Amino acid sequence: MHDHRKLGRELGLFGTDPLIGAGLPYWLPDGAIVRHSLEEYVRGLERRSGYRHVHSPVLAKRELYEISGHWAHYRDDMYPPMDVGGEQLVLRPSLCPHHALIYRSRGRSHRELPLRIAELGGMYRSELSGVLGGLSRVRAIQLNDAHIFCTLDQVEAEASAALAMIRQAYDALDIRPARYRLSLPGAGGKYVAGDWDRSVEILRSVLDGLPYDAVEGEAAFYGPKIDVQIADSAGRESTLSTVQVDFHQPEQFGLEYVGADAAKHRPVMVHRSIIGSVERAVAQLVEVHGGAFPAWLAPVQLRLLPVSAAEVPYAREVLDRCGNLRAEIAAEGSLGARIRDGRWAPFQAVIGSREVAAGQLSLRLRDGRRLDLQPVADALAWLNRAVEP
Repeated sequence: MHDHRKLGRELGLFGTDPLIGAGLPYWLPDGAIVRHSLEEYVRGLERRSGYRHVHSPVLAKRELYEISGHWAHYRDDMYPPMDVGGEQLVLRPSLCPHHALIYRSRGRSHRELPLRIAELGGMYRSELSGVLGGLSRVRAIQLNDAHIFCTLDQVEAEASAALAMIRQAYDALDIRPARYRLSLPGAGGKYVAGDWDRSVEILRSVLDGLPYDAVEGEAAFYGPKIDVQIADSAGRESTLSTVQVDFHQPEQFGLEYVGADAAKHRPVMVHRSIIGSVERAVAQLVEVHGGAFPAWLAPVQLRLLPVSAAEVPYAREVLDRCGNLRAEIAAEGSLGARIRDGRWAPFQAVIGSREVAAGQLSLRLRDGRRLDLQPVADALAWLNRAVEP
């Protein structure tokens, strides 16, 4: 594996500046392409799985986090309140309280459940300087988060489906989990009171058939969780994806639905993150793929290499026909150097006099294979299929 901090800068994906601050990286154009492609993939996966996307503000009144329990149990990881107009506003450390209020914004029927709410939203953690590193540990996080509001009878199926989505995404990204962890409460006053045994039993059922480690002291303050652990180039483990069962916040926010018996009932809240933070996910992708991203994630998907200046006009014609393909022309320097410089691109096309005369294109794959000459329209159609996730 590669060190994403070094390679990410060499590839021009992200950078930092002391005037912005530690743990606050900025994204360069190629890095933004990787990030946005990843976000689009996740949103599409969620839409196909019945999730509805929302958007919520990154600030809220301190009272919100007092109700949710974050202020009492997670305050050390939060930024201090800001006094604005006589109110104390806080940068949010998580999205779940906002989604609880979205659920509560109107009456709900059992016919609406399970209600799956998803958001790629910003949140902020007051991390100590000593633990910050590249994209894997930052202070401003874009989280792929979702909350499923469901009946007790639906919890296990929803949590199982969430874990299946995580595994599907990992296959598409070619990420391999280091291990699955069942994170349980530990000693001390870090955790809220509640029906922990029932939550743990549900998650054990979800993990049935998968190897996992049960670890005390790693649960969220409101409930146990399944953590999908990854390892970086130095062998350090971190959590990328999670599935959590929460009986606490529905109680705190007074969430209800009207059941088939016309009585009011309390839903259960399943927290779920497919790729965790976008920052940590990209860090892992850089380390796993060494810059040679899958075609659908690659900042440049096709490089056109005219052999001489005479072929540049034809290369421009091909470029104009590329549509949504991320393509560029590389015309400066020797052909061999240009091929080596483009080794990160999944596809390259050398354009000589033969290709121009025939109005065709010959594709070179990243692994060294070459496809036969074919009409430009056929080559581009093949490429468009090849770059789908």
